[in-house]
Amino acid sequence: MAGKVLKVYCDRMREAGATAVKIVHPSSVVTAPWVRMKCQFGCGGYDYGHCCPPCTPTAEETREVLDSYGRAMLIHIVSPATPDREKRLQKCFRSLVRVEEDLFKDGYYRAFVFLAGPCGICRQCGKITGDPCRHGDRARPSMEACGIDVFQTARNNGFVIETLHRENETRNTFCLMLVD
Repeated sequence: MAGKVLKVYCDRMREAGATAVKIVHPSSVVTAPWVRMKCQFGCGGYDYGHCCPPCTPTAEETREVLDSYGRAMLIHIVSPATPDREKRLQKCFRSLVRVEEDLFKDGYYRAFVFLAGPCGICRQCGKITGDPCRHGDRARPSMEACGIDVFQTARNNGFVIETLHRENETRNTFCLMLVD
């Protein structure tokens, strides 16, 4: 029964721009300390925003959270290299946060979504000026910012994902909705 109910939310996520949504067990989600190092040494967003490390949970803390859930939805978004790619992704991310809110209202009070990449809500994060997050109701950390190995997690759940060689390639973006 629960799978049928969650299918409605999966359909909504596909309508919002997700290519595929798969109900998975959180034990298939891989966490590792090295993932945050990729943020620290390779991403200009490190320590720049409230949704980026070191403000986000460590891999160990994330593993503890994942282990407290019995279900999750792995969300795949194919992002072709078009001039409006980032705009389309941000629109999809906003929709995923709304689905999280609706899951909560429908009794899935533990629903929580991990998005992808740095938060794109504000032009400049309040963290830079020492201010709290202005959009805590909508801002969510990415899987990778919380130590989730997105590549292995996707592969564990039957998705094909490879590293990109050029910026103009189609991206395989993944998000994760925890739900119980």
